[in-house]
Amino acid sequence: MTAKVVEILSAEEIRRTINRLASEIVERTGDLSSLVLLGIHTRGVPLAHSLADYIQRLEQVEVPVGAIDITFYRDDLDQIGMRTPAKTVIPPGGLAAKTVVLVDDVIYSGRTIRAALNAVNDYGRPELIRLAVLIDRGHRQLPIHPDFVGKQLPTAKEETVKVFLQATDSRDAIELVSPY
Repeated sequence: MTAKVVEILSAEEIRRTINRLASEIVERTGDLSSLVLLGIHTRGVPLAHSLADYIQRLEQVEVPVGAIDITFYRDDLDQIGMRTPAKTVIPPGGLAAKTVVLVDDVIYSGRTIRAALNAVNDYGRPELIRLAVLIDRGHRQLPIHPDFVGKQLPTAKEETVKVFLQATDSRDAIELVSPY
């Protein structure tokens, strides 16, 4: 049986979605001098950089961007297997007393975000932590909900959301892969 693949967002739609998310972050943050974007490895990192670029264009403010690896904070390493951790990069000025926006491509069960919250605590105590995701596909197992959502995409548990970004995949697209 062949999987069915449907494009959910094109490159242009992703560009517009990131632009809208950047505008929403600016509106809800107020004082941009305390804002830090922290991308969750892997695709949250280029998304965080894209959001920072859009905020720079909108507000002429350079927003610090960092990257956080959650490998050792996961509660499912026995199920997904060990992988080589990526480098965590905390921007100069740290996270203490900052408004940190965690950035990820897809939120599903909420377990990745729980792990990211635990990791952030090891690097300082932000004033406020928010969450921005490109796709919210539902099926939460934890009471974690994003503050900024690019697209709500109700899915079946058997389906997969594939995010392709220029920085990691040489193209921009979001696809829904269905086994039936």
